[in-house]
Amino acid sequence: MTGRGACEKGGDVTDGHSPAAGPAKLNTSVAHNARVWNYWIGGTDNYEVDRRVGEHVAGMFPVIRSVARADREFLARAVGFLTAERGARQFLDVGAGLPTVDNTHQIAQRIAPESRIVYVDNDPIVLVHARSLLTSSAEGVTDYVDADVHDPDAIVQQAGRTLDLGRPVAVLLLGILNFVLDTGEARDVVRRLMAAVPSGSHLVLTHPTHDADVGGEGNAAAMEFWNAHATPEITARGRAEIAGFLDGLEPVEPGLVPCSQWRAGPAPAAPVPQYGAVAVKP
Repeated sequence: MTGRGACEKGGDVTDGHSPAAGPAKLNTSVAHNARVWNYWIGGTDNYEVDRRVGEHVAGMFPVIRSVARADREFLARAVGFLTAERGARQFLDVGAGLPTVDNTHQIAQRIAPESRIVYVDNDPIVLVHARSLLTSSAEGVTDYVDADVHDPDAIVQQAGRTLDLGRPVAVLLLGILNFVLDTGEARDVVRRLMAAVPSGSHLVLTHPTHDADVGGEGNAAAMEFWNAHATPEITARGRAEIAGFLDGLEPVEPGLVPCSQWRAGPAPAAPVPQYGAVAVKP
């Protein structure tokens, strides 16, 4: 299992807070990934149905909360690395999820205030909270695009209103390709997004796996339950399939590894069943 978004960091939800009402299409009768992910992180922007499904999945697959934390920590390290060491100043964050304490624009603009960030999501509850993302340093720009990962051309078209697509862009696809169930289509999404940005651009990727050597053997059953009781449907992939998303790109050391171990410092980190990588477009 994996996903994106948390409103705040902390312990398990105990106060039963529910988010403000959103657009008419917001469905609170079925658990939704962004809200369940929010619950696993310890946020309060979720409903009883999300907490119920989240608890059941965590009971089946207890490592999921560690995966959620590791994914957020990977985001911070990857964006910090690209901004400080690779000179990245433009970020396209697809599948941004609910706002958390340290969003992409906050990490990047602390290092380079002139950074420009476009967030992409099509979850109505994320749209409700978009105002929390639409803050920026005076020197930079932050924008939000309501678009679907299955339509990369629309993402590119709308992002181009804020980003200069003639200059390098860091494309973030954290915990999002697992919602594109057909692997061929998922690879096409990556190909089309990376084709729209120039040499020197980067892809930042995380993806859940069922590989047993990193603790993913319980993912299949947890995802089967999820697909029967929540939305959107999700899939895990093996390392070789996930590595295929990097075709034509040059991985940055240490390559495709559990995201908890990507440039995590000298102390060894336990692996999680979620691969992460950063790669550059030559």
